[in-house]
Amino acid sequence: MSGETNLNALISNMEPVLNKGEYVFTTLKDINHIPREITICEVKEPEGITLVLSKENADRYGLTYQYTAAWITLNIHSSLEAVGLTAAFSNELGNNNISCNVIAGYYHDHIFVDVKDKEKAMTTLLAMTNQKT
Repeated sequence: MSGETNLNALISNMEPVLNKGEYVFTTLKDINHIPREITICEVKEPEGITLVLSKENADRYGLTYQYTAAWITLNIHSSLEAVGLTAAFSNELGNNNISCNVIAGYYHDHIFVDVKDKEKAMTTLLAMTNQKT
């Protein structure tokens, strides 16, 4: 399955779901002491390895972080070749003064927003799905 590429279909069917819990981004030079099964994502950069994981696990392992996020999954299987979905929802969130950090998985897009903005973000995303395009 290659996923949906039609922007109108992606927006109207994106089905945002708020995952339970709080999540953080942290960075380390060495992640060998961090069990891979507790990480959501890792990004290797020259300055260090960014990990996304639950706040609970970050606290358990004594990891530092500055940003606590809510995790929203778009339940539509979006193609990695789809054009415009990230721009559409990030623009709409931005218009509502909500910052977002996006991670694209093979099947779904994942949006991390400040935990204080989670309900506002969900309302914004759900309103997008109800708009006639």
